[in-house]
Amino acid sequence: GDFRFSRQTFSFNLQLEGEKGNQEEGVCPPGGLGLILHEAAATGAMEAIEEERTVDDCGVVVAPPNGGMNELLDVGQEDNMQGQMEEFLGPQAQYNEEEEERKYYRRKRLGVIKNVVASSFGAMIVYGVYMGLLQMQLILHYDMTYREVKYSNLGLEDIDRKMLMGINVTPIIGFLYTPVLIRFLGTKWMMFLASGIYALFVSTNYWERYYTLVPSAVAIGVAIVPLWASLGNYITRMAQQYYEYANYREEHVQEQKKLPKGACHNYIIVFQSLFYVIFNLSFVFAELPMRLVLHHHLHENKHILANVKICGAAISGVIPGFNTTVLTNLPRSMLLIQVESVLMGFAFLSMIIFLVLCGPAYRPTEEIDLRSIGWGNIFQLPFKHLRDYRLRLLCPFFIYSGFEVIFAVSGFSLSYGVCILGLKSLWLLIVVYGLSSSVFSLLSLCLLRLPRWLALIGGAVVHGVLLVVLMVLSVKPSSPDQLGPLLVITALWGLGSALNKTGISTVVGMLYAEEKERLDFVYTIYHWWQAIAIFIVYLWSRMPMRVKSWCLV
Repeated sequence: GDFRFSRQTFSFNLQLEGEKGNQEEGVCPPGGLGLILHEAAATGAMEAIEEERTVDDCGVVVAPPNGGMNELLDVGQEDNMQGQMEEFLGPQAQYNEEEEERKYYRRKRLGVIKNVVASSFGAMIVYGVYMGLLQMQLILHYDMTYREVKYSNLGLEDIDRKMLMGINVTPIIGFLYTPVLIRFLGTKWMMFLASGIYALFVSTNYWERYYTLVPSAVAIGVAIVPLWASLGNYITRMAQQYYEYANYREEHVQEQKKLPKGACHNYIIVFQSLFYVIFNLSFVFAELPMRLVLHHHLHENKHILANVKICGAAISGVIPGFNTTVLTNLPRSMLLIQVESVLMGFAFLSMIIFLVLCGPAYRPTEEIDLRSIGWGNIFQLPFKHLRDYRLRLLCPFFIYSGFEVIFAVSGFSLSYGVCILGLKSLWLLIVVYGLSSSVFSLLSLCLLRLPRWLALIGGAVVHGVLLVVLMVLSVKPSSPDQLGPLLVITALWGLGSALNKTGISTVVGMLYAEEKERLDFVYTIYHWWQAIAIFIVYLWSRMPMRVKSWCLV
């Protein structure tokens, strides 16, 4: 072994001497570099050789001779690597756990605000599309020329009556299935499904037949109460979640216990106000088809109101003597298809908003707990909640909220607005009503400092004064000079509607804010009574205007 080692050393030294000679002559050898031996074992057995590679003037690295030398790890380099690994895996000196936790819950709070805004815009788009299409459809079907030319033997008037019946009558039974649907599907998925039903209603207008329009109208009636109950539940749940994310250090939040009394009331007020500020804009967007498409095809007042004798409180029905021909010429079929396609696109947009941008209202464990009481109890509990004295006291406000909205968009806008100003001014009245309702919804933020019943009483007082004025207001038809007073009355009615809507939703949410398992029941009761009121308004459409006003008072 000693002999072999000495022979290898001797041959290697010869190679080094040859390379040095080549470097002195300025010639780069093929290998280019020499290797320097630092250490060798002298005991007779070659245990380890540590070598170091150097680079010559030509910059070429030369492999060790014979390829038999094994490199040993540098102990200092290994210690350095181990130190870096411990520094990477160990606690970071710059990491602040409290700061990261604060950032995490700030993102959660921003997510809650995003959910509220998205659900508000989704509901606004759904109802804007629905009301705009329904208004355009009813005006076209009312015109006798349109019916005879396009659908001579179809009986569109009869179809419209049955369609309106399906929309207004079907919600009465919504009390039976709404809580079951919300518990089974979840709040978010109930909103998505209901918006899909509204999109289905839009799609049936491509082919206007009895077997398309009437079933889709019935489906709309089925979806009205679940949609509004899930929206009210969702907004209130977002207020509860925002409180939990803002007070994540509290013990009752960390242990997911019942919230303290009045803990999230301020958030409910703010979120309900924000929802109605955005949603009431649906009345504005609903008039875009009327203003941009039908407005240029409508007759002037002297033709439409030729046989109308009186307007306002003295009339019975809608507008006695209103001309059955309201269109100067029929809109092109392709134009109507384009309008319906645009509305269909917005209906799909609302579905995407509910599906993608709206987060879940409950945690998975909470949804399991909500369903664990049994489907029989879920079906029975709404009836038991009817005995709650708080809901009984609010019942007149529930019913009135249904009365006043339908009265504004149908009774007042037709018997006063269209009768006095003409059909071309209908869009202006509805736009003013929608804008005033949207802007004045911000007044409910005063409930942060004032008693919560103030919004309800304020809305009732405003509407009471206006109803007294309307009961004595009888004007001759086609009176353009009455535009200013009618716009003022419309704006004030929007003020009362804003206070009424936001006030009721806020009070219901505040009364049951600490009982998240009851929210879907109480909002179902609220919107069920509202649906009954809408049905009553549908039944009294032929009654004298003074009787309608007295009923509202």
